[in-house]
Amino acid sequence: MKLVVCFPGIGYHCDKPLLYYGRRVAESVGYKEYKNVEYVNRIGNVKGDPAKMQAAFEDLYGQTEEILKDIDFSGYDSILFLSKSVGTIIATAYAERHKMPCRHVLYTPLEATFDNCASNLSGRAIAFTGTEDPWVESTDAITDRCQKAGIPVHVIEEANHSLETADVWKNLKNLEKIMAQTADFISW
Repeated sequence: MKLVVCFPGIGYHCDKPLLYYGRRVAESVGYKEYKNVEYVNRIGNVKGDPAKMQAAFEDLYGQTEEILKDIDFSGYDSILFLSKSVGTIIATAYAERHKMPCRHVLYTPLEATFDNCASNLSGRAIAFTGTEDPWVESTDAITDRCQKAGIPVHVIEEANHSLETADVWKNLKNLEKIMAQTADFISW
C-alpha cells in the first residue's frame, strides 16, 4: 500500500493546483490512500518576521503531530510527502523527527526547509521554485541549498510563490510540465 500526505502552505490549501494535481498524479501511479494535513495559521502575517515564522512553524508542526498521530505509517510500503511553502519545512521536519523513509516533492521550499535534514534528502526529494518568488531571499539561495542536499530542483522562469506567472496559458503549460516531472520522480 502507498500513502501520500499533503502539507499545505499558509493560504495555499490542499485543493489549490500544485497539491491537488500533485495528489492526483500520485494516485495515478499507485498512491491510492491520502491524507491532507489541514492546519490553521494562528500567528498571522509571518512574511519577513523570523520570530513570527518560527512561532508559526512550531504551532503548525504541533497541529501536524496531532493530525497525523493515528496513522500507522509502518503499514505502508511507500510514503510520499507533497508539500508547499511552509509545509515543506513541516514535512521535512516531521520525516526527520519520526525517522520516516519517505520521499518528498517540495513545491516552493523555503530556506528553512533544508535546516533540519538536508543531508537526508539526497535521492529522496525533488524541488520546484520560481524566479520571482518573494518568499525566498533569491532563487540562487534555494538552488544552492538543493544542490548541496543532492536534490534536483526545477526553476520556473518568472514564476511567483504559487509557481504562476502573469500569463494564464503559460501557467497551464508550466503546471503540466511540473506535474509530468512530479510523476517521473514518484514513479521510480
